[in-house]
Amino acid sequence: MRLAEFFALKRNIVLLLLAIFVIGAGEELWMRFVPKYLLALGASVFVIGLYDALRTLLGAIYAYPGGVLVDLWGHRRAFLTFNIVSIVGYAMVLLIPHWATVIVGMFLFLSWTCFSLPATFSLVAASLDASRYSMGIGIQMVVKRLPIMIAPIFGGMLIDYFGIIQGVRLGLLMSILLSGATIFVQRQLRDDPKPEATPLERWNLLRSLREFNAPMRQLLLSDVLVRFCERIPFAWVVIFAMDYIGATGKEVGVLTAIEVGVASLCIIPTSYLADKYGREPFIIATFVMFTLFPIALLWSRIVQAHFTVLVFAFFIRGLKEFGDTSRKALIIAYADAGRRGQFVGAYYLTRDLIVSIGAIVGAYLWHLGPAKNFLGAAAFGIAGTVIYIRSVRHAREAQLAKLKQDLYHLRSSEKKL
Repeated sequence: MRLAEFFALKRNIVLLLLAIFVIGAGEELWMRFVPKYLLALGASVFVIGLYDALRTLLGAIYAYPGGVLVDLWGHRRAFLTFNIVSIVGYAMVLLIPHWATVIVGMFLFLSWTCFSLPATFSLVAASLDASRYSMGIGIQMVVKRLPIMIAPIFGGMLIDYFGIIQGVRLGLLMSILLSGATIFVQRQLRDDPKPEATPLERWNLLRSLREFNAPMRQLLLSDVLVRFCERIPFAWVVIFAMDYIGATGKEVGVLTAIEVGVASLCIIPTSYLADKYGREPFIIATFVMFTLFPIALLWSRIVQAHFTVLVFAFFIRGLKEFGDTSRKALIIAYADAGRRGQFVGAYYLTRDLIVSIGAIVGAYLWHLGPAKNFLGAAAFGIAGTVIYIRSVRHAREAQLAKLKQDLYHLRSSEKKL
């Protein structure tokens, strides 16, 4: 089997991978340090919580129109628009170093990340057979994480040398230059002809939600609970590592590289195995790792092992990607082919709109102390994991019962003959 075929590397997917890598290399220089940047600009704890809540909320709100726009415009026009809007947001935050500008600017600079999510799913589905969905998503996830392994280290070095404010501003300048360069790449995308549809048919969120089948609804419920587990401590992880454990900016970059390196190593083999043998067990493993991460963070403070235990915690955090390609592949498989962008957008709108509350809950729990934040997060992770395991078990029991019933009818027919 050729490597291009094994990794599902079609022309449009290769162009998208290049754009994802270059834009990510710019964003990851500074994006993970934004909570610390806000703190340096005089923002309060609850402003940082607001930033994290808005980040999740915009991911929800932008996902659905992003899916609709890719269904209407096609992939090339959609990706170009989302990229240009993000560049405007980077420039705003660069030129006006104030915490309020970050809050306003994020409505623009998160455009690529949030609007383009349904478009990337849609491009995979348009380019590959259903049996290759996990691999198509997996290779995207690996390429997306490659700059995360490298860029935060350089971003941390910029912050250590120039200070948090100037270091982040230099990262923003690099984002503008790199994202601008990807415009030439995205213009080479080719779109297949799309069926005609009226705007009313495309903008029908309630219809999309009603058409979710039972397995997709069960996956959504568990995903919401597990993402609460992720979101509650999310904005505070860097602050915890630097202010409570004593890690430097460079060490935070190293921890991020460990997380992404572990994720990148497991994504491709698990994507291949999931496409071949079934996706649900890999999703369960992912939910378990989400749950263990805040527990490992708490342990790093209890045992006072400092950086060593943080390395272990971020190793676990990397393993949370073990079955994420399987989860995304199931979403694509459940979606209607003619309105796939809208279905994916509706899923993420529903999930992230609810999960955005987790950031506010996280800020409140952090105000009470890191232990309460991390334990509260783990409780949501346990609930989501248990619910999904039960839903998978019930689905298999129903399939087995149906198989037995069909076999009984077949034997009854044979006896009559």
